[in-house]
Amino acid sequence: MAHSDAAAGEFPVPPQWVTQSLRDGIVIPAHPLALTSDGDFDEQQQQRLTCYYHAAGAGGLAVGVHTTQFEIRSPQHQLLEPVLDLAAKTARRLDAESDRQTVLVAGICGKTDQAIREAQLARQIGYHVGLLSLASLPDASDDELIQHCERVAHEIPVFGFYLQPAVGGRKLSYDFWSRFLAIPNVVAIKISPFDRYKTLDVIRAVAEAGRENDVAMYTGNDDSIVIDLLTEYEVLARGQRIRVAIAGGLLGHWSCWTKKAVELLEMCQQARRSGQISNNLLTIAAQVTDCNAALFDAANDFAGCIAGIQFVLHRQGLLSSHRCLDEHEKMSPGQAEEIDRVCNAYRHLIDEDCDIKI
Repeated sequence: MAHSDAAAGEFPVPPQWVTQSLRDGIVIPAHPLALTSDGDFDEQQQQRLTCYYHAAGAGGLAVGVHTTQFEIRSPQHQLLEPVLDLAAKTARRLDAESDRQTVLVAGICGKTDQAIREAQLARQIGYHVGLLSLASLPDASDDELIQHCERVAHEIPVFGFYLQPAVGGRKLSYDFWSRFLAIPNVVAIKISPFDRYKTLDVIRAVAEAGRENDVAMYTGNDDSIVIDLLTEYEVLARGQRIRVAIAGGLLGHWSCWTKKAVELLEMCQQARRSGQISNNLLTIAAQVTDCNAALFDAANDFAGCIAGIQFVLHRQGLLSSHRCLDEHEKMSPGQAEEIDRVCNAYRHLIDEDCDIKI
């Protein structure tokens, strides 16, 4: 494994079961925020949502991420710590009752000082890994980005994140990823640039760094979820042919219809192991993308991507309201009809039974 200039011992690492779960491949829903119709934090429904993910078979939870609504960090709301804490406590209780272990991923945002504070908070609460967004550093050089990442990595193990520009991400070079992978406690990368070329940049960098066996690849490419999960990449690196597979997904899409997502991941993993990918799976791949287009409001440049998920969860009885902290964050005209269309067309991809006990 490559190392950064700092000694590996200065970087915290997660428990071995966490890294093994990530490498084996799990479903990690991006946890939404439950609000009452008045816009107050709805703790009971928030717990109910966490219980749903656990009952559906999700192996991890990502909290404080884009789907949780970045506004939880604002002084007006001050919800970051309560939301992180409630999800962690609920997951630990459910794990104890079922003899399971849930990987807890905390979203880490902002410029360096803020990101360090968030990483420290997440680790204190008991999160295993920080999903590190670089959206707040749109003009930083690679040197500045790497320094930022290393400083956060001193506080919490890191889940890298290539976010698509349409929702605030920035272009990240192949050289950046090569240097990022020299940080010893990078344990996973979420690839979600919605771009095959940029996805390949990350895959090649992982292979060249010699970290294909210890850094888990996760798809966030909502336009290509199933194809990502079925594909085993082969690249020439270090003088040999290196195979790199995407183990699982960390997705806003998987924050609803999660039981079906768990079944789908298992189908993809089995197909990859057998070397037999059926035409049916390729058909499902296109159907999942069609569902995502409705959920994430692709027709309107993803303007309703959070509101669409809230709408579906509300309709399933998993949220008491579908409102967002930002009252301007709403579904686009026609988005509800698009969600109805895909729900009617692809009932085999939709969870029907959401009778979850808290």
